[in-house]
Amino acid sequence: MENNRRDFLKLAGMAGIGLAGAGIIPSYALGAEGTPEQVGETPRVQHFNMSGYSAPKLDKVRIGFIGTGNRGSAAVVRMSKVGGVEIKAIGDLRAEKANAVKKRLEGSGQDPQLYTANSEEWKKICERDDIDLIYIATPWVLHTPMAVYAMNHGKHVCVEVPAATTVEECWQLVETSERTRKHCMMLENCCYDFFELLTLNMARQGFFGEIIHAEGAYIHDLLEGDFSKDKYYDQWRLKMDASRKGNLYPTHGLGPVCQVMDINRGDKMDFLVSVSSNDFMMNEKAKMLAATDDHYKQFVGKPFNGNMNTTTIRTNKGKTIMVQHDVTSPRPYSRIHLVSGTKGTAQKYPLPARISNSHTGWFSEEEFKALEEKYAPPIIKKVGELAKQVGGHGGMDFLMDWRTIDCLRNGLPLDQDVYDAALWSSVFPLSEKSVNNRSNSVDVPDFTAGSWKTNKPVDISMSKGGNTEVKLK
Repeated sequence: MENNRRDFLKLAGMAGIGLAGAGIIPSYALGAEGTPEQVGETPRVQHFNMSGYSAPKLDKVRIGFIGTGNRGSAAVVRMSKVGGVEIKAIGDLRAEKANAVKKRLEGSGQDPQLYTANSEEWKKICERDDIDLIYIATPWVLHTPMAVYAMNHGKHVCVEVPAATTVEECWQLVETSERTRKHCMMLENCCYDFFELLTLNMARQGFFGEIIHAEGAYIHDLLEGDFSKDKYYDQWRLKMDASRKGNLYPTHGLGPVCQVMDINRGDKMDFLVSVSSNDFMMNEKAKMLAATDDHYKQFVGKPFNGNMNTTTIRTNKGKTIMVQHDVTSPRPYSRIHLVSGTKGTAQKYPLPARISNSHTGWFSEEEFKALEEKYAPPIIKKVGELAKQVGGHGGMDFLMDWRTIDCLRNGLPLDQDVYDAALWSSVFPLSEKSVNNRSNSVDVPDFTAGSWKTNKPVDISMSKGGNTEVKLK
């Protein structure tokens, strides 16, 4: 086990620098403003447009899972309840975790092979010929290396959030997906929450008029979990908070509003400005724990991320997005999810969710329910109640998994493509650059190479597909 731990740390430490030999570093360098520029300063040419791409149908989707911690183990069980799925492999450094989730599959008809010997075992899963999709739920620094390796071995990829932690990694994902024509979907489950789907459909039906402004957030007190020795493997999340700045986890709040505003599909982000408070809690927590436990002395005095980060983004069409990040303050959970247009407004947090079409106040509970019924998204009508029974953050996780498999089985474009994965994730390192430069504005790369002008919005009509079974027993 100790050898495995050292292997993991070695791999994690090399994740950002050891990829060149694998032939997956794209021909980009960081420009003077920190945005990717092609060597020679010629405009990037898109190799192949993955937005709207329909891969060949897969009657049965054969999946290999890498990582069975907090997220991964739940994903394995959920996927066992989706028809047309065969779980072929499960990999984790901790054999006990992999064995535990395999035991949970008893009676499901799934019998995956386990890969737990060392930190290189996950590559064997990617190299198998009988796997179509790699599902990655490992610590953040491993997301891009694993996703790129999987695509290079002919696999579609679903990767947990954020998909990348550097701008260079974002480009690696884009380049590899375009070259291999393999889907790379970031598992942004909040795009499938029921109210977020409702507001997306309302926006499509014109309820809000022209969208002017949107807000999202990840305000979630994780202070105790961060410092726990058990919650995150080798305290990887605490180490990230002790070494990086800005909005380290932007996509839960950002993804749903980007879909509402057709970002990458009719509009694009132009630049952002990011401001962070000081850290008023994490170093104090480290000092308090270190007083009785020498293990925590390594964290005392570290340059912890500030408690609150606020990032403001301006789009090409002159619209704005505000996204916040606070994982240490004792505040009620919030993703905000505010959509503001010329005709109406919706906001989810603080609960209960609310909708309005004037400045005089919010609709009554009865009016709200009538709007829910009128604008109920097709996916909710079809599998919403079944998703609630399966669970996963109230059902949204299962909606995401079911929809992804249904798209793959029917040869349909995925709801989130590699450009979404790259763009939404890039706010992490771009906000860091702004914070570290006295909150100066930072240009946001166009990962679509101009195709945002003609890319079609995400299809939420369910006019195709929808024939994948849900297995509740």
